[in-house]
Amino acid sequence: MEEGYSLNKETTSERRTIPFAFTLIAGILLLIAMFGVAMASGAADISLRDVWLALTSTATSDTISLIREIRLPREVGGIFVGAGLAVAGAIMQGMTRNPLADPGLLGLTAGANAALALTIALLPSTSSFSRMVACMIGAAVGALLVLGIGSLKRGGFSPFRIVLAGVAVHSFLYAIAEGIGLMFKISKDVSMWTAGGLVGTTWSHLYTVVPFIITGILISLFLSRQLTILSLNEEVAVGLGQKTTQVKAILFLVIILLVGASVALIGNMAFIGLMIPHIVRAIVGTDYRFVIPMCALAGASFMLIADTLGRVINAPYETPAVAVVTILGLPFFLFIVRKGGRAFT
Repeated sequence: MEEGYSLNKETTSERRTIPFAFTLIAGILLLIAMFGVAMASGAADISLRDVWLALTSTATSDTISLIREIRLPREVGGIFVGAGLAVAGAIMQGMTRNPLADPGLLGLTAGANAALALTIALLPSTSSFSRMVACMIGAAVGALLVLGIGSLKRGGFSPFRIVLAGVAVHSFLYAIAEGIGLMFKISKDVSMWTAGGLVGTTWSHLYTVVPFIITGILISLFLSRQLTILSLNEEVAVGLGQKTTQVKAILFLVIILLVGASVALIGNMAFIGLMIPHIVRAIVGTDYRFVIPMCALAGASFMLIADTLGRVINAPYETPAVAVVTILGLPFFLFIVRKGGRAFT
């Protein structure tokens, strides 16, 4: 079995014709470029020089203050949310060997959103940390509901059965969140999250959320080799002495950590965790030691693109980032379904 795993590694290396170091550098440069574009774009007229002064000097002006206090935390939040959701999607796809796995499609973001709505209704003055914990609990409940419904029929899990269960649970939990908003007259507050935008992101929000996303990504990097073996074949993983139950439990907790923290900041967001891992695997292969860091970079860049488009499409009015992501993600999802999940493998 070890020989089989080595063969898979060689096959992956042959498919990855570009050295990973070059790919990683390209991903970092793309992220830096998109960060600069995102910081300079929007309803307010801001130049790259103003952005540079805000980041590197102690100069003060109305424009620089706007950059430091409004636009900078917003884009930093977008970077970490995009990275967290993309990595969570990659882990889900590798762990379940389901090409359609995505935190949004499988009920995690809807569960976190419903828990957030309930927390706002019952504990309106609670802290950002408490709301994030509630989101994590809600994400876990959403995932367990989907997995439970998907396993009711004999024959085990199938990608399409899980997706159908995810759609049903997502609609149910979304309706609960809307119902709570109407019942407690907090629809406006709930909608701020369900719209899936970065408006109103502050440094205090980031201090609460970002450490959890970084922790989740670091743990996933540490377990990337085990995830690679698990994504190939569970029997191979057992034959190599891997404690699959423990690894799956830790990875599931990592997913909850990443999704709960992301939803607490940005709200209900789907498709990033579906699209980015497929695109990344087409570039770097199926070794998750390469997939995880590239998903973090690509997810961060994609989130910056979506947020920037949302701000410039109909400026000075803002289009929610979730709408931009959905417009891009839905055709991608249908394409993956049509190809049976093998379009980028």
